[in-house]
Order: sequence, then C-alpha cells, then structure tokens
Amino acid sequence: MKKNKKTIIDVRTSAEFISGHVDGSVNIPLHEIVQRLDELKSFSQPIVLCCASGSRSGQATAYLRHYGIDCENGGSWLNMIY
Repeated sequence: MKKNKKTIIDVRTSAEFISGHVDGSVNIPLHEIVQRLDELKSFSQPIVLCCASGSRSGQATAYLRHYGIDCENGGSWLNMIY
C-alpha cells in the first residue's frame, strides 16, 4: 500500500485499533467520520478504509464517496497487504 501512496484509515474503535492495526494506518472511528470530514479530505487520496470485517469500512466508503473523496473499502484490516 505504501508504494501506491494510498492512505489507510481504520474505522474501528480506538480500543480495537490499539489491539492491532496496519502499520502506518490512521484511526478515525466510524462514529467520528462526519465530524472529521475536512481532515479526511486533506489526506492523500485514494484512501483505503478498513475495519474488522469490512462492514463499517463499507459504510464509511459510501459516505466519503458521496462527498467526492476517492476511496475504497479494503475490508478487514487483517487481510490487507502492505
């Protein structure tokens, strides 16, 4: 992922993120996405979103695409190759 210059956003809770995450990823819990939209727009795009199963990251992907952010659902953080 780093070679492609994608930003990885982990939308799990802070507690989940602390227990393990993709190196270099940024934690923005799903419930904070709306309030942190300007911050998300400032990240290098495309953005890859991940969570535990792909469900929350799918929700975040749909929301961010609605606001013109180039992003994709990476699914479970455990399955991401970086």
